[in-house]
Amino acid sequence: MEQIHNGPMAGRTVLVTGGTAGIGRATALGLATMGARLAIIGRDRGRTEGAAREIRAAGGGQVDVFVADLSSQSQVRRLAGEVLQSLSRIDVLVNNVGGYWNTRHVTADGLERTFALNHLAPFLLTSLLLDRLTQSAPARVVTVSSNAQAMGHIDFDDLQGERSYSGARAYNQSKLANVLFTYELARRLQATSVTSNALHPGVVSTSFGAEDPGRVQRLFAPFMRPFMKAPAQGAATSVHLASAPGLEQVTGGYFANGKPKRSSKCSYDEAAAARLWQVSADLVGLTAPATTS
Repeated sequence: MEQIHNGPMAGRTVLVTGGTAGIGRATALGLATMGARLAIIGRDRGRTEGAAREIRAAGGGQVDVFVADLSSQSQVRRLAGEVLQSLSRIDVLVNNVGGYWNTRHVTADGLERTFALNHLAPFLLTSLLLDRLTQSAPARVVTVSSNAQAMGHIDFDDLQGERSYSGARAYNQSKLANVLFTYELARRLQATSVTSNALHPGVVSTSFGAEDPGRVQRLFAPFMRPFMKAPAQGAATSVHLASAPGLEQVTGGYFANGKPKRSSKCSYDEAAAARLWQVSADLVGLTAPATTS
């Protein structure tokens, strides 16, 4: 296929986490066809290379492959080093990776997996790549949340679900954390040309949560699947936030179906956002806040 050099994203480099399947792969495909240089992150090298071949075929451009389990902080740090060595610029970071586990799992760092992967991974990766994003400005950070954030509550006394665990409660908390992180990052980057927005992709037909599904998911997902969005439809808002010219200066927003939307009332609690930021920085071992003057 002839390479696309004149698309609306030509000359821009986009890094997508969880880019091997579902919404992440569809996001990468959509941006590749717009002329962007893609870099995708996946856990399994074979699957990640396979996705990269598909994206190259669709867009005709360069696709870089990075392999890491983002629930592991040491792997996030290694990954960030490899990305900084390979990519001279990052115009868009799409924090797409996420997961759901019905039972409590613990990561190599001794943290509850849902919180570690869905919130701490994008928090740490974004922090480690922030200087490169700022150097590439105007740049964008796009974080995939969910309308589950509306049911979320940040339990600062039991963030890791050690006292009481529910897969749904852990997931809802992590998706609210995504929005709080997005808004706090936007506030901290006000003096820069890096924007930070979050989104709800819709209910999408993917293998999400299949590794450890809950009883309700096992029973009802097969019946709901015909009514769910296709991955490309679910990726549409991510693609829009990553590429739309009119959003270059829009920051600190929450989007659904390509349009701004109010998130839950507690997501606008600036004190909670600042506290979550500090707790997160402590948990991932950041010695200084990820701010840019």
